Amino acid sequence: METVDVAIIGSGFAGLGMAIRLKQAGTHDFLVMEKADSIGGTWRDNHYPGCACDVQSHVYSFSFAPNPHWTRMFAPQPEIRAYLQACAERFGIEPHLRFGKALSQATYDETAQRWRLRFADGTRVNARVLVSGMGGLSRAALPDIAGLDSFEGKTFHSQQWDHAYCLDGKRVAVIGTGASAIQFVPRIAPRVARLSLFQRTPPWIMPKPDRSVTRAERWLFEHVPATQKLVRAGLYWQLESRALGFSVHPALMKQVQKLAMKHLRRQVPDAKLRRTLEPNYTIGCKRVLISNDYYPALARSNVEVVTSTIVRIAPDGVVTGDGTLHRADCLIYGTGFHVTDPFPRGLVRGRGGVDIVDVWRDGAHAYLGTTLPGFPNFFMIVGPNTGLGHHSMVFMIESQIEYILGALRAMRDERADAIEVRGSIERAYNERIQRKLSHAIWSTGGCNSWYLDPKTGKNTTLWPGFAWRFRQATKRFRMTDYLAYAEVDDRQADTGAPEPDGAPAAVAHPTAHSA
Repeated sequence: METVDVAIIGSGFAGLGMAIRLKQAGTHDFLVMEKADSIGGTWRDNHYPGCACDVQSHVYSFSFAPNPHWTRMFAPQPEIRAYLQACAERFGIEPHLRFGKALSQATYDETAQRWRLRFADGTRVNARVLVSGMGGLSRAALPDIAGLDSFEGKTFHSQQWDHAYCLDGKRVAVIGTGASAIQFVPRIAPRVARLSLFQRTPPWIMPKPDRSVTRAERWLFEHVPATQKLVRAGLYWQLESRALGFSVHPALMKQVQKLAMKHLRRQVPDAKLRRTLEPNYTIGCKRVLISNDYYPALARSNVEVVTSTIVRIAPDGVVTGDGTLHRADCLIYGTGFHVTDPFPRGLVRGRGGVDIVDVWRDGAHAYLGTTLPGFPNFFMIVGPNTGLGHHSMVFMIESQIEYILGALRAMRDERADAIEVRGSIERAYNERIQRKLSHAIWSTGGCNSWYLDPKTGKNTTLWPGFAWRFRQATKRFRMTDYLAYAEVDDRQADTGAPEPDGAPAAVAHPTAHSA
């Protein structure tokens, strides 16, 4: 059994960024546990044709590791994955990486004030601090449709794209019209004999301002780094201004919607198809997508947009409510991810063996999207209500990383071995967040989206405002927001005490900070 001060789960932007900043801060006693055999997170797992970022490359990267070599304004998946690998090598993170370590259970041992981690391969690790870098786009979601297992052809989710399967000349059924589908549909439509695209709700789509980054620009970025900083700053404030329409003054989205309608009319001359693709909700209520080739792909003669409700999956195709069997050789699910329920039951248990799934029975919540009462020394990156509809998630990730570093410094200075956010602080914070969200476009735009918890209707996903306000909120760690528990004897913490079997153990005496 291995003992470590900080255990990080996941090696995407969140986990890797946490590891790099720990090392830069002089902390070397940490491990990054990764379920796969390489780093990359979302950008390793999603590799479907056309996969690319929908935020400009220069802001979708670490502020402390600018990349002057991006070839496009919106980086394709292989470049983002290569960037993350380069960061791991550049900052010396590779010795801390452990691959093939899929977390099967994390349980907090109250007596030793340590997290007991079990992994699918049998590995066990004791950690004082547990940091979850398991993003919301890590668990593929399949639709609740009868007969999913009855299909006799080839089937896969976009996240598990089978590149060995040749789509040329095949009849292909695609379920879903979200961010992944609008990227891969244009790539496969010219190759297949027939493409049936099953659309439940059409997305709003804006033009994608993408282009190649010139050699001259890349030379400047490499040799005059200030030029890239200027570009990054300009893009930052350009994206930040979009929060005005999303959450400050949602009425402004009507003007944005006019631009999206103009894009639809220009790219889809057929009036009937255009009516099929025109959403009936205000733009921004669902994720706004960007594409220059999705609409033209749907206008192809071999592509059919199906809006009838899917009744069931048959052995040879998809059956819709009008009784039609849409025959297919291959079925591709572009149906997104488990965003509002990122942790399966039994994965994370806090004090008293309480499952985080039960704590979140009324919807996920956390203080600053990072900490949760009853889960000492447990920090989440990209936790509840940290998502953005208008900006780069890397900005939010870095904000949370710095907040966690502040927590670790405060624990060291106060000689606290464990901390947990006060319940009253966390509740008040989330009440404020939900009040703000009730007036935002995601609640008033007239749609149901994956931003909302399907059980409660709460928006447990997005941050309601400017990204800089989140940076401001996480800039300083306040120990007064937390209960702090005194250090325990190192021998007790590190000898691998038996894991709790159900009955909660006694909590160490709190320090003065719990008064």
